[in-house]
Amino acid sequence: MALLGNTFIENFRMAFGTLRANKLRSFLTIFGVIIGVITVMLISSIISGINVAVEREVEQFGTRSIFLYKTDIGIRTSNPTREERMRKPLTIEDADAIRNLPSIEVSIPFLDISNNFFGQKILVTGKNGKTSSAIQLSGTLPDIERSTTETLIEGRWFTQNESDNKADVCLIGSSVVENYFPYSSPIGQTLEIGGREFRVIGTLEKKEQLFGGGGGNNDQSNTVYMPIGSALRLKPYADDLFILAVAREKMLEKAKDDVQDLLRIRRQVKFGQPNNFSMSTAASIIEQFQSITAGVAFAMVGISSIGLMIGGIGVMNIMLVSVTERTKEIGIRKAIGATKGSIVLQFLLEAMTLTFFGGIIGVTLAVGISNLVMLLIPSLPASIPLWAVILGLTVSVGVGLIFGVLPARKAAKLDPIECLRYE
Repeated sequence: MALLGNTFIENFRMAFGTLRANKLRSFLTIFGVIIGVITVMLISSIISGINVAVEREVEQFGTRSIFLYKTDIGIRTSNPTREERMRKPLTIEDADAIRNLPSIEVSIPFLDISNNFFGQKILVTGKNGKTSSAIQLSGTLPDIERSTTETLIEGRWFTQNESDNKADVCLIGSSVVENYFPYSSPIGQTLEIGGREFRVIGTLEKKEQLFGGGGGNNDQSNTVYMPIGSALRLKPYADDLFILAVAREKMLEKAKDDVQDLLRIRRQVKFGQPNNFSMSTAASIIEQFQSITAGVAFAMVGISSIGLMIGGIGVMNIMLVSVTERTKEIGIRKAIGATKGSIVLQFLLEAMTLTFFGGIIGVTLAVGISNLVMLLIPSLPASIPLWAVILGLTVSVGVGLIFGVLPARKAAKLDPIECLRYE
């Protein structure tokens, strides 16, 4: 065992010495490996970062949340089908019925009135003269205070009395505060929404934006909440309703079954027919997204493996040249007792050491690029996980092992007498 270990170390030293003696050639040989490793690691970094960002975004609604809507909720790859568009909307009465289920802690309807019936955006105008059509306008109930979707930072929530009396009061997101009240507190001030004056009674904490977010409709803090009755004054007969139900502690699965059974009965879905509504949870949306990113990652890694293959072919080519250049050296080693196995090991170690250093360079550059991405997009956690570093180094060594076999076997089969005669 000790002899085998000494042989391995001696072969490694010889391999390393050969690479050090041919620095430029060695670097050019592993350039493809470096590019391949960088690509693989950056893909894993970005995919990992996207998954974390989506998880963080969805879990803002709470891990016990159940999302209900008439069309499918989640990551869509196509527009709603005709059958989805023809479904009747959920109603405030549905939200009330869900609230009464023993497994449900709270049920909150959100009525979207951002567009009027002519497809035009309802305008929001401030005292500073600023007008915007990109604000998300929603009517809801005082129960929003009990949800985890929004956090109040100043003022108060609207009361049940204000909700019952359809009072023109509202809570506004941080982006609305920045745009309309940049130099003073908005509490007690007014906004004109669809021609009606609404008094601001509370402001909401800024939401973390997915991938840095954006302005207008992509900004989740660019929102205004008002009592549902007030929303219906702006858009009578509005029916674009979304329901957020929160299950009681440790009752999520039962709550899902209870909500599904209740809505199937209320919406007259016959036995054996699929639901004519969508029900999702934070976990199901995250799982759906991860299945998509996994497929994308698999495809991109397959493409990036072309770079590794090119790098491997370069390694094999240079190792074949190295065998030819060192024919006499191989003959001398065989003449003094080197076995075929030790010759194979020497050239395999040389190829693996070559690609291993390529892997180290690739990992180092990938970490640097990843840190740069996080600097430019702070909300995207694109740091490279430890498993990706290990994978990158393992793949780089594997490339050397696979593509070093042919040159190593060729070196081992050389006749020592012919080698000694070689000029």
